Amino acid sequence: MARSTHTEASPMPPTDSRLIVALDLSDRGAAEDLVERLGGKVVAYKIGYQLAYGGDGLALGRELIAAGKNVFFDLKLLDIAVTVARGVEAIAETGAAMLTVHAYPQAMAAAVEAARGSELRLLGVTVLTSFDDQDVKAAHYAPSLSELVRVRTREARAAGMGGVVCSPLEAAMAREAAGPDLAIVTPGVRPAGTDRDDQKRFASPTEALGAGASHLVVGRAITQAANPRAAAEAILTEMAGVAAAPAA
Repeated sequence: MARSTHTEASPMPPTDSRLIVALDLSDRGAAEDLVERLGGKVVAYKIGYQLAYGGDGLALGRELIAAGKNVFFDLKLLDIAVTVARGVEAIAETGAAMLTVHAYPQAMAAAVEAARGSELRLLGVTVLTSFDDQDVKAAHYAPSLSELVRVRTREARAAGMGGVVCSPLEAAMAREAAGPDLAIVTPGVRPAGTDRDDQKRFASPTEALGAGASHLVVGRAITQAANPRAAAEAILTEMAGVAAAPAA
């Protein structure tokens, strides 16, 4: 009898809402093409300044929400309280899943009040992942970078925010300060073998989730890959081996 040459295909990784793909593109058409290429493998997308202001990203976000995707508007609101509140109200009406606010107590308090009664999860931005201790010092913040993340995470929790954004290197400390219920969202995630780009504090998906992150934001490692779907599937496969953290 001839030996069968059939080999069983490896199981495809499941979708995972913990993976958020950053649509850091200027052109709406390019963003739509990427979403189509990723298909059902990716269920959550981040829209930041570049697409929101330069590529009709707010309208695209509404369309993605209508199509059943989770949309994270990374707008990093910071202004007087009434202006922050109006911005939060406008985003809440879109049905978005997440919105960032800089983790200043007055801004967070206004945002929490404005989002009350909606499903919008507010995230306090602690310290940008492109910063290191020298950058924090240059910005005239007295605490060290890690202590600033700790303080702002505690303030976000006290304000009633839904989570914080921090680098993977501070995820464990943020989880300790935030408790089990808040989301810990980590940009600066780089699979092994990819460029660090402009990130100064980064980690692999396994490292970030193992440290207590609930969601991973991945941009260029997927969006600039020769095969974005394959890149996303590789990350999803890696994530599948790590149990979901709180607030996932």
